[in-house]
Amino acid sequence: MEQLNRPSATSFAKQKKMPITVVLDNVRSMHNVGSIFRTADGFAVENICLCGYTPLPPHRDINKTALGATDTVPWIHHTNTSLCLQQLTTQGYTIYAVEQVTQSIALHQFTPTYGKVAIVFGNEVDGVSNDALLHCNHAIEITQLGTKHSLNISVAAGIVLYKFFEHFLPKHY
Repeated sequence: MEQLNRPSATSFAKQKKMPITVVLDNVRSMHNVGSIFRTADGFAVENICLCGYTPLPPHRDINKTALGATDTVPWIHHTNTSLCLQQLTTQGYTIYAVEQVTQSIALHQFTPTYGKVAIVFGNEVDGVSNDALLHCNHAIEITQLGTKHSLNISVAAGIVLYKFFEHFLPKHY
């Protein structure tokens, strides 16, 4: 592990982060939540907002996939996703939903914006709630060619966060 040159939890807490907040809108699976924490750590995401009935750390099923990332990525719980998004809007965030909706932008044609960004990922079955969508500035859709109409939320989070990561990397690191 030493040869990988990874920061300690203490130095990671002090390092510059991507100005991205991940918002989980009523995500059911603890394994998905843990996986998203691990991805957020990997891309140095600023924080995660766990909204509605999204499971909260500490829990062994979250820890199983997070592998300690719940200790390195700051998080907060909001009982209501819409209120969370309203608060982020007042703090100057541009809010993107990852959802298949009218006028969504295909991820491969999308260029992220600089500045504070919140990315909303929705429930595994129902997606981003209609109430939450009302507070989003834009929607991003991951183009797919197969027979299924969606990806697992943790996979989608990895794909979308990497798109932002490769955009922010030259400017911020």
